[in-house]
This record gives sequence, structure tokens and C-alpha cells, in this order.
Amino acid sequence: VGKGMVAVKKLSITIDMHENNFHKEVECLMKAKHKNIVRFLGYCSDTQGMVGDYDGKFVMADVRNWVLCFEYIPNGSLDKYITDASCGLKWRDRYRIIKGTCEGLLHLHENRILHLDLKPGNILIADHMVPKIADFGLSRCLDEDQTRAFTSHLCGSQGYLAPEFYRGQFTFASDIYSLGIIIVEILTGEKGYPEEENV
Repeated sequence: VGKGMVAVKKLSITIDMHENNFHKEVECLMKAKHKNIVRFLGYCSDTQGMVGDYDGKFVMADVRNWVLCFEYIPNGSLDKYITDASCGLKWRDRYRIIKGTCEGLLHLHENRILHLDLKPGNILIADHMVPKIADFGLSRCLDEDQTRAFTSHLCGSQGYLAPEFYRGQFTFASDIYSLGIIIVEILTGEKGYPEEENV
């Protein structure tokens, strides 16, 4: 791929993911083949025995590690281009980024995939200002007849979450809400929300 480089993402041991769920997520990634989506190349898994101290007793457990491999995009993410005033994106580049991001998200939705964490940091910029949607760590694949899903814990990025997220539900419209915020940021060159967390 490219110059022989790949991007590797190690899934945290703290992620509570059963092997069947992991394989379902890999199937989602395999469906996401589009010029505006970072290409999934494959995965590796490894199980190691670990010994730890728990309440004064030695406990042995098998720990599963998963590594996802993606194409490497060297130009960085969209947030760098939005917040760097010296960059000064041309209007045709802004249009190309918006259009490509919309096309990539449409492809995900046509394949019943919700991204759930769409933000400038998860849109990588390839050569010729081609955007590529990345980081499907929170994504969900919906069944053919399913239009929404529910969660008991809030996930995603501040400033880009749709209001229904705060009620524990998400739909394809949740990604569209995030996309709208991103489009405003691309057009204005400014973040759509304050950086301070206590605002």
C-alpha cells in the first residue's frame, strides 16, 4: 500500500468485546470500500496468558489483543486544515472535502453502517485534498430492517453529538447532524464549539 506503510490501531484491552462482536465489526469494515473511506487492510489477533494479583491471590487469565490495519494517509486530519489559519483552504478544496465526506458517509449508510464519531479528527486528507473517513471505533452495523439503536453509555466527541445521543439513541440522522457541524466548520474555518469543557 503506497510506500509500504500501514496505519495500525491496537484495540484496548478495556474494550468489552466478545469475539463474535469483533468479527461483526470486521465485517462492517470490509463493507466500507469507497474512495472517501480509509481502506481496511486486515487484522491480527493474539492471546497471551497473564498472571495478576487480585485481593492477595494470584489469578491467571487469557488476554486477547486485536490489531486493525488500515491504509496510511500521511497528510493528517481535517482538524489541522480547519484550525490552521495560515493554511487558507481554497473554496474548491473546501467543496472537494465536503463533497467527498458526504459521498463517503452516504456509502457507509447505504451499507447500514453508522459511524457515530464523525468529526474533523476522523476525516483524513489524502493527496489532492481527497477526504477519507476514518476511525470506526464506535461504529455500528444495523440490520436491514433496523433504523435506530440504543446505548446506555454516552460515546462520541463533544460538539459533534446529535441531541438524541443524550437520550441514549442514535440513527443515521445522528451522523448527518455531525456532518452538518463539520460543514459549517469547513466553510467558516472555525470550530463550532468552545474548547473549554466547562462552558
